[in-house]
Amino acid sequence: MTPSTTRLVTEPELRITRMFDAPRQLVWDAWTKPEHLERWQGAPEGMTVTLLEKDLRPGGRFTLCMRAPDGAEYWLQGEYLEVVAPELLVFTHTWLDAAGRPGKATVVRMTFDAWGRKTEVTLHQTGFASEGARDGHEEGWGSTLDRLGDYLAEVAR
Repeated sequence: MTPSTTRLVTEPELRITRMFDAPRQLVWDAWTKPEHLERWQGAPEGMTVTLLEKDLRPGGRFTLCMRAPDGAEYWLQGEYLEVVAPELLVFTHTWLDAAGRPGKATVVRMTFDAWGRKTEVTLHQTGFASEGARDGHEEGWGSTLDRLGDYLAEVAR
């Protein structure tokens, strides 16, 4: 008889933490409220949000379309799992193919922690099919958080 082996398989995950020089409520509002989102669009650099529909409540859904400079459109959808304003947002994140069929869903957990008048945002995304998928999201989320930081600095002026 041969000894059995146990193999632990883990999916790639992503964690990004950023500190913003803005109070937590403002950072939360900038991330969740249309009057802020329309001013910074919440998309990676070079992309434009052409459609955003959302129902920000547990069980609520969202649909988003981002358009690249070349006109290519990227659709995604998700469901809000937890919404605890202004500290926690958990949602699924699923890209749609050209026929509108959903791909593999990931789960995004965002925390908004107050540090005096500053806010630390931590984004933790799990469930990637590959390291390449994770790395692409790291670039996209990083750019999105850069845009958020630029917007918050503008609002502070």
